[in-house]
Parts: sequence; structure tokens; C-alpha cells
Amino acid sequence: MINNRQEILFIYDVSDANPNGDPLDENKPRIDEETGINIVTDVRLKRTIRDYLYFYKGFSGEGDKDIFVREVAAEKKGLKDGKARAKDFSNSKDEVLKRAIDIRLFGGVIPLDKDSITFTGPVQFNMGRSLNKVTVNHIKGTGAFASQEGKDNKTFREEYILPYSLIAFHGIINENAAKETNLTDEDIELLNEAIWQGTKNLITRSKMGHMPRFLIRVIYKQGQNFFIGDLHKKVRISSDLTDEKIRGISDFKLDISELLAAFKKQSDKIEKIIYTVDDGLKLLDNEKPVGIDEISGVKVEKVIY
Repeated sequence: MINNRQEILFIYDVSDANPNGDPLDENKPRIDEETGINIVTDVRLKRTIRDYLYFYKGFSGEGDKDIFVREVAAEKKGLKDGKARAKDFSNSKDEVLKRAIDIRLFGGVIPLDKDSITFTGPVQFNMGRSLNKVTVNHIKGTGAFASQEGKDNKTFREEYILPYSLIAFHGIINENAAKETNLTDEDIELLNEAIWQGTKNLITRSKMGHMPRFLIRVIYKQGQNFFIGDLHKKVRISSDLTDEKIRGISDFKLDISELLAAFKKQSDKIEKIIYTVDDGLKLLDNEKPVGIDEISGVKVEKVIY
């Protein structure tokens, strides 16, 4: 069982793609109009995690491994609703928690026969926000088929993409809520892998161009109910280019000096730091190249996927 409060910072980038379209606005990328910052919902990240666990890690409903929130065909037609999914788990709370890793991670409302049960998710993410201001490109093209049978004119397609967006997510793992969903250390290791590898495996046409760049998980000492908070606000882009002209990680360095300062200040409360970093991403501390391993007084482990 999870016994330590933990904190996550995840940074990935998107090139010539739409990281999270708004279905109520022509599926355009979500933009904070006041600041020009790209927004990605936590639901999008959770879907990335669920899809990776389902397609790559065997949580496909066979045996004791499943994903509760996924599309499952109904017997007659269409998709199963929440009540029908609960029946797949024998309308049993214990069975849901035993088999469904996404409920152990993110919680959810389970509509059982007699009553609905709400699990508060131990793992929660804020809205992802880009570290750079972005521009939106509107692209038009022709489709493969005629507009009507027998016509020569082809259909038209249009889409909205971002030339470049560097997106940061901040998450908390609450050890108290973990006791309610039976969240384990093994679940968190799979979460870590799914965040990184799931993003890397977003290879559909609309999501091609996603790459994980930096993932760090801070494990705090037991019994403190403490976390630093706002890790995504303690990193920034350092570049000679304006935000809108950045097109990749070779155009900037990631300044993590404020993040490192926070770790050093609270080192007596930190048990361990686990991180993964893309080899091409350059990290800075007070304008000097730095490695995460150089944090003194804290056990640091680098994971390579």
C-alpha cells in the first residue's frame, strides 16, 4: 500500500498537432485567450494513461486486470453504460478495486445495483498548461473521396494544429485516499511508465508529434501530510527566441533553478526523487547546465524507459 505523499511534474511537447481539442469550438486546441497559453485537460492525460495500460500492459479485461472507464460494446448495440460496466465486476465494490487499476488510481463513481459508490482518486492532476505562448494554424486540404457519388469534386477537410507547445502537468498522490482504493506501489510504478510511454505512443494521425521530455516524482517522508506544490510553476523556458518562434527542444533550455531550490529547501522532508529526462533536453540551474542527480542530501534515482 502507498504510505507516502508523492508529487509529480510531467513535461511533454507537441509539434504540428492538436494536444487537446475543444469539441464545443470546432475541436480547436484549448487556448487561454488572455495569455496565449495552451491548456490540456487532466481528462486527456488520464485517457493517455488508461490507453497505455489497456493496449500495452494487459489491463484488457482478461483475468484480474481491467480498465473500468473504457468503451465496451453492449450486447445489443452501442456501448455499455456505467451500470452495465458495474455488472462486469459482479456489482461488487471489492471486485472493482481488485481488478480496475484506473479506479485505484483516479477514483470514480461506481453505479452498483443497490447504491452508487464514489471513490476519491488518490492521484489527481491539475490542468496542463504550456510553458510557452502558442500560435494556432488553420490547415485545409482535400479528402480522398468525392463529395457525392458520381461527382468529380472531392470533400474538403480542415483542422487546427499548434506548431509547438511545451506542456507541464502537476499531480499529487494522496496516501490517505490511497487507503480507500487499495492503491499499491506497483500501481504507481505502472502510472509512471504509462505517463511517459503512453505519451510517446500517441501515434494516431491527430496525436502524432507528442514526445515526453521530463518526468519527476517526489516521494516525501511518511506521516507529514506535506508537499511542496505548484511544481509546474517552478520551471520555465530560457531562449533567445520569442515563444511563438520556438519549434523544438533545440531552441531553448529548461530552467529548473526554482524547482531545485525548493527541493533543497525541503530536503529534510523528502525521502526520494525519481526522474526520467529526454537526452536532448538541456536543463539549467542559474544559467548553468545541471543534472538532477546533483541535489545534495536527497536520494535520487534516474529511470530509463
